[in-house]
Amino acid sequence: MRNVMITLAGVALTGAAMCAQARDVRPDDRFMCSWGAGTAARAQELKLAGVSRYAAREKIHTMKFDKGWMRMMALGITEQTFDSASRAKPAVVRDTFYDGCIRYRVARR
Repeated sequence: MRNVMITLAGVALTGAAMCAQARDVRPDDRFMCSWGAGTAARAQELKLAGVSRYAAREKIHTMKFDKGWMRMMALGITEQTFDSASRAKPAVVRDTFYDGCIRYRVARR
C-alpha cells in the first residue's frame, strides 16, 4: 500500500512539473518550434521521396518567408534532415523535433 502511495505521489509531482514547464514556453517559442517541426517533416518527405539535397535547397530558395530568420533556419533544418540516416515517417520527425525544441527552450530559462 505504501508503494502505491509513493508511486501516485511521484506521478502527481511529474504531472505538476510538466504543466509548469508548459506554461514557461512563450508563444513565440511555440511558433518557432511548430514551424521548425513542419519544416523538418517536409524535408523528411522530400528525402523519402528521393528528392536530391540540391533540389530541396533550391525549393527553399524559391519560397517566400514571413521573417528574416526563417530561410536560413529552413536550410539548416533541411541539411540536418538529409544528413540523418533516419527513415522515420514525417509525422514522427515532426513530433520529435517539436518535443526536442520545446525541451530546449524550457531548459534555456
